[in-house]
Amino acid sequence: MSEASAPGWARRLLRNRAVVIGGSVFLLLVLIALFADVLAPYNPTRLYPGERLRPPGARNLLGTDEFGRDIASLVLHGARVSLLVGAVTMVLTSAGGVVIGLIAGYYRRLDLVIMRVMDGLMAFPAILLAIALMAVRGPGVWNVIVSLSVVYLPRTAMLIRSTALSVRELDYVLAAQALGRGGLAIAFRHILPNCIGPLLVQATFIFAYAVLAEAILGFLGVGVPPYVPSWGNVIASGKNVIREAFWVSAFPGLALTLTGLSLNLLGDGLRDTLDPRLRRE
Repeated sequence: MSEASAPGWARRLLRNRAVVIGGSVFLLLVLIALFADVLAPYNPTRLYPGERLRPPGARNLLGTDEFGRDIASLVLHGARVSLLVGAVTMVLTSAGGVVIGLIAGYYRRLDLVIMRVMDGLMAFPAILLAIALMAVRGPGVWNVIVSLSVVYLPRTAMLIRSTALSVRELDYVLAAQALGRGGLAIAFRHILPNCIGPLLVQATFIFAYAVLAEAILGFLGVGVPPYVPSWGNVIASGKNVIREAFWVSAFPGLALTLTGLSLNLLGDGLRDTLDPRLRRE
């Protein structure tokens, strides 16, 4: 679709450099994760003891680790786990945050109880709460997803609640109440559309937070199992040989940085485009 034939919001997105650059880089990372089996030159979990700690070169483009595993293959396959954790965490927190935020923002009697629970979760530092939940549940990809979803759910719920509070007193919402429509119907039909813009922006940041948190958990040894390639696990495996083989941690760290930067650019661009107060024609 050309820019001339695109809707107004799409044209604004295409004119925003942050959206174009961030979205393009992130799309490239997603494609790399999807086609990691084709792109990876070696099996990421196979050990080659005779090839340990080789520097980047023609045979191993990004070098090898202390077990002889190819770093390029580990980074490519690690993108699958890291982006999967970020994507599913984003979906779960967005869905749960919408439901909790709308209920708390529309039903005043439930607002106090629900928001005190959210405040209690927010009182804990995010990574410490994630570590505590992982200590209870044990290592595993889906356990990481569940733990991070619990950690970041209050942020989305509070955002949706604040939007619902500002919208529920508007005339068209009061008119729907006067017509006898149910509370849930009003919340999801009349209030939710006003939350889509902030929700999309928040979702990109939650994605970036979750990818970074997964790497931190992996680095600390409480995330996905060590035999599963992920950026955090690869960075952790290189911490003991950082002086003689810096590339073991440097390249997955670079991939992690690139992912966070692209998602933050995308989120900032979406905010500038979708927020009428910040929109620049």
